[in-house]
Amino acid sequence: VIPPPVIHIESYNEDSISFSLKMTTNIKVSGYVVNIYWTFDTHRQEKRTLIIEGEKSIQKVANLTAHTPYEISAWAKTELGDSPLSFVHVVTSGTRPAAPSLKAKAINQTAVECSWTGPRNVVYGIFYATSFLELYRSPHNSTTSAHNITVLVQRDEQYLFLV
Repeated sequence: VIPPPVIHIESYNEDSISFSLKMTTNIKVSGYVVNIYWTFDTHRQEKRTLIIEGEKSIQKVANLTAHTPYEISAWAKTELGDSPLSFVHVVTSGTRPAAPSLKAKAINQTAVECSWTGPRNVVYGIFYATSFLELYRSPHNSTTSAHNITVLVQRDEQYLFLV
């Protein structure tokens, strides 16, 4: 039986998490697959996937958001097959940034200018869709460190926007 890997949170702060991965078995490990999940504004679950080579590993995941719950799941790739999943949960420290104030204005039939307020030197994600279900499951999206972006949309549709 292949055991799940052990995920140990080494440290965390307001924008990063460091964790180690190891197996408690003599089975040869070729690497790990790690998923980091978080929920954005209760509408959209985000995921970052890491492919890690080797048997033991300490990883640092940066560019995270302060005071946000993260779930880390991992499985090991071994000579006998993939291990079961293991999970840990951690909440980054600090104060969560205030939600930006978004304004969306149609420029023409296929372009919308989105602008918002918020801190400088951060990356913003802009999500848009024609329904709440699509906004949650598979929105169109873009990222920028600016405070505005023009997005292209289909004509004769109404859109929901989230930043």
